[in-house]
Amino acid sequence: MTKLREDSIYVGESVGNEPAPQYFPLKWGNRHGLIAGATGTGKTVTLQVLAEGFSDAGVPVFMADVKGDLSGLCLPSEKEDFLVKRSEKIGLNEEYQSRACPVTFWDLFGEQGHPVRTTISEIGPLLLARILELNDTQEGVLNIAFRVADEQGLLLLDLKDLRAFLNVMNEQRAEISATYGNVTPQSIATIQRALLNLESQGGEKFFGEPALDLRDFMRTDRDGYGMVNILAADRLMLSPRLYATFLLWMLSELFEELPEAGDADRPKMVFFFDEAHLLFNDAPKSLLEKVEQVVRLIRSKGVGVFFVTQNPDDIPETVLGQLGNRVQHALRAFTPRQQKAIRQAAETYRENPEFNVAEVITDLGVGEALVSTLEEKGQPSIVQRTLIRPPSAKLGAASDSARKTALSSSLMGKKYDQTVDNESAYEILQKRAEKVAKQVKEQEAVKQTGTEGPSRRPASRRQTPAEAAVMSVVRSVSTSVGRQISREIIRGIMGAFKR
Repeated sequence: MTKLREDSIYVGESVGNEPAPQYFPLKWGNRHGLIAGATGTGKTVTLQVLAEGFSDAGVPVFMADVKGDLSGLCLPSEKEDFLVKRSEKIGLNEEYQSRACPVTFWDLFGEQGHPVRTTISEIGPLLLARILELNDTQEGVLNIAFRVADEQGLLLLDLKDLRAFLNVMNEQRAEISATYGNVTPQSIATIQRALLNLESQGGEKFFGEPALDLRDFMRTDRDGYGMVNILAADRLMLSPRLYATFLLWMLSELFEELPEAGDADRPKMVFFFDEAHLLFNDAPKSLLEKVEQVVRLIRSKGVGVFFVTQNPDDIPETVLGQLGNRVQHALRAFTPRQQKAIRQAAETYRENPEFNVAEVITDLGVGEALVSTLEEKGQPSIVQRTLIRPPSAKLGAASDSARKTALSSSLMGKKYDQTVDNESAYEILQKRAEKVAKQVKEQEAVKQTGTEGPSRRPASRRQTPAEAAVMSVVRSVSTSVGRQISREIIRGIMGAFKR
């Protein structure tokens, strides 16, 4: 019996009185999904099987490699004995072939893959405040900074741009507060410290240019297979807020950039978010609302999102209700809370008269799962206890040499591997500060020689307002480059200094 089909992903074989192949229809790939289960129950294999299936159908895939064991997708399966036995048990037989996926490796830190960058302006104040762990008041000040910088035509591309502009706000806080609301030096200092902490964790590599063009995730290889984009996230997990915010930023950018897709026979792209609970832990209400909105609406753009986590209750109910495709591996019931979670998980499935879902969830073996996908009219299928098929690519991590080979052959290296430092707020402010310092120096020289020329001002020891402003800039220039930039932008951009 041929089990591989063009319109569906073969997931595995049901277990019961009448075993049957279990499929994931590609047309429902944009209705999102959940892969849940305790550690060691087979979630990663299920994720890999689905990723391979989408890639085979020409659908690009993005996944975060949290534990470092997804890089093997770039190599064919070694067909270990236990994989061959599973293949035989479910009747896959000759159709079980070893095959690598086309893979592009990415890394926010640029160490295990091509660098992933965005600009301060593109990520916006809401998500940046989430990364920096700011409170509502500090987030409000950050919003003001973005607003004023935009009005002054200053590009905030990297961290040094934002730091320079925050110095400006600190010096001009009285004027800014009168227009936009209270800006305190304490809030600015807190934001500056948070930026310094982010920089010390390597976060400064995430901000800058060339910024990631998400269309580079949505590629196929020359044979029509969807590109599997793997983000190295083992180190990134040490900064869970940066990880979660990065994932949300990607979804938000796709939602804004992609046109409406309508009904299609397969999605345009699929995301797998491992350790999905990090996206929601301690998230403020405004952020949760944004996640819910993006997940609800992005399916109309042809993008599917799969959350991978240990327990379904890691996902808020407003989001969980939008996940139409579900693969539930075994859960443990050692505590009352875990027992309650199992009952809640069982209630979300369309019942199968052959077994009790709540009981089976705790009895599932490694590589077994309860599978429920959407059927022809979009309604959930009856849940089936399923033996998951073996993947076609290598299980586990790829060798360093295999990763380097994939990186060297990638077309993305020339575009992203080298950082570009274009002129932005920091450089503009520095030039203006130098210009003001030069003007002040010239005026001091004229005063010392007493030859000011035809336009010489009457001799007086009293400074004009303009001269006082210039001297204020000079004093800041003499202290540090950062304050030099700040004083100059105060006078040059905001109009306090008039020639």
